[in-house]
Amino acid sequence: MSTAQNSNRPPNCVRVAAVGDVHIDEDVLGRYRPALERIGEKADVLLLAGDLTRHGTGDEARCVATEFGGLPVPVVAVLGNHDYHSDAQEEVTKILDDAGIIVLERTGVVLDCFGIRLGIAGAKGFGGGFAGRCASEFGEPEMKAFIRHTRVVSQEFGAALAGLDCDMRIALTHYAPTPDTLLGEPLEIYPFLGSYLLGEAIDAVCPALAVHGHAHAGTERGMTPGGVHVRNVAHPVIKQAYSVYQVAVPARAEETEKAGEPAGV
Repeated sequence: MSTAQNSNRPPNCVRVAAVGDVHIDEDVLGRYRPALERIGEKADVLLLAGDLTRHGTGDEARCVATEFGGLPVPVVAVLGNHDYHSDAQEEVTKILDDAGIIVLERTGVVLDCFGIRLGIAGAKGFGGGFAGRCASEFGEPEMKAFIRHTRVVSQEFGAALAGLDCDMRIALTHYAPTPDTLLGEPLEIYPFLGSYLLGEAIDAVCPALAVHGHAHAGTERGMTPGGVHVRNVAHPVIKQAYSVYQVAVPARAEETEKAGEPAGV
């Protein structure tokens, strides 16, 4: 899959647009589209970091397909907890797939961005907390099942990230892989916003960038313990239709990641 040609793109970089937590339904339909129509001038790919709908219904998924389908750049998404609420995640995924939106869940995709092979691995992720203040796979069956799910998701997500045959990797989740980007959220809910296990899976591979959503009152920029740049792109955090991050190919640039250039929308 190739992105459209654009003379404004910097050399040896991929321009990654990203947003999450757009919570589309009929009332929101059309809010993002005007800014998206010219996204090809500013970005090479658009990442959607989950919570695309309000309640995870098929009707809402069709609104998402209308809003984010048919763009001039590839669109890659993961689902969020809201997208699972109606137990219709398979229907939601199919509707988005049919609209040309690539939905990942512990899987990956490689895109051709002007000769750069961009690999993206994605998963919703899950909670559990962070090192020193996290739940463990111990005790009651319910608690063990909670953390076991996070562990399995993280392991399979990490395997998908490691298995990409590409020049540059990006990790896409809904839940946070680091507490850095949760600053501003109440400490009491950190265990429900992300897990250190996602961070460990990311640090085992060291992608150029990790993108997540979910933390509406969090902070945009952070880092995993292993030094991977993390961006919280929840719409309430970035406060625009999307943000754009210029990500340099590690083997072709002195800096492995230059992030934070706004989309101007």
